Amino acid sequence: MVDITPYVAQSGASTEPIARARVAAELGMACREVGFVQIRGHGIAPAVLAGLAGAIDAYFGQPLETKRRDRAPPQINRGYAPPQSESLSLSLGLESASRLNDYFEAFNVGTAATEFPQLALPAEVYAENLWPQSGAGFDGARFRAAVSAYFSEAGRVARTLCRIFADALHVPPDTFAAVTDHSVDVLRMINYALPEGLDVQDETPTGMGAHTDYGIVTVLWADLVPGLQVLGGDGVWHDVMPAPGAMLVNLGDLTARWTNDRWRSTLHRVRPPVVDGKVQRRRSAAYFHDGNFDALIKTLPSCVGADGSAYPPITIGAHLAAKLAGSRAGIANTAAGEEAERVLAAEQAAG
Repeated sequence: MVDITPYVAQSGASTEPIARARVAAELGMACREVGFVQIRGHGIAPAVLAGLAGAIDAYFGQPLETKRRDRAPPQINRGYAPPQSESLSLSLGLESASRLNDYFEAFNVGTAATEFPQLALPAEVYAENLWPQSGAGFDGARFRAAVSAYFSEAGRVARTLCRIFADALHVPPDTFAAVTDHSVDVLRMINYALPEGLDVQDETPTGMGAHTDYGIVTVLWADLVPGLQVLGGDGVWHDVMPAPGAMLVNLGDLTARWTNDRWRSTLHRVRPPVVDGKVQRRRSAAYFHDGNFDALIKTLPSCVGADGSAYPPITIGAHLAAKLAGSRAGIANTAAGEEAERVLAAEQAAG
């Protein structure tokens, strides 16, 4: 647990540098040793969080056939995704491409190209949002307002974390900001549920398959319900329960590449508990801060191995495309390289 208040609120001039140095050191240690951390002092108002929760309830409470109208093609990371339409493990090439079996439904919104009229951004990457329409007791305008308010606040927190990362890594303060001024950011609102009629006695339901996140950093709001598990360095899956008022934060693969795995992009999964044959309801909202699609990611000079070892350079756009082709289109990612090897080694250690 790290309190990031010194980076969010102005402290006294005499204490701020000391307080910020403490926060950077604490967060840096968590990034090296775990890759997951809970943060307090993020500054997101309770009313904004309550608005998000209400929006999630209102949308996913609609009939399945209504939600299916909001579905986009797999290459467009927007709109509705029904249960068993994705497999996150395929983003690392870890499952058969025929197994799209993650038992969650989701709704995605993100940064659109029209927000940057001065740039020629690819429409398929910076797609326009598919905001749901009002109807049958669902208020589309209210949903959009609540989700947009949270999207803005989660983005602020993500950018603040990147500023702390720069201090923790002892690199120039704008190191991350320089590659995130038109960042591919996506908010994924998730509802875990099993399809009607599935006999959970016949299989262990997978809420979300084992995977690492793709980008720079993820800011996660989640219910106080079990289900999220993180694979530790001891090869054991550890349950993660968010503390009241805290946000969960984890690193993505791009940060692992930047730091040559000195900072960890940790394998995680979701296994919602089954009670009386039904999955216990669990909601979450993951804000993915992924960076500019055209930015080239290279290992930081201070993180290159003594033998010159480092991740090969890659554009953020190419990296994200391979990951999303796995999770959303069912095409196993064969270019995961060192990332897949790291995950496979971790799974073998876990038995």
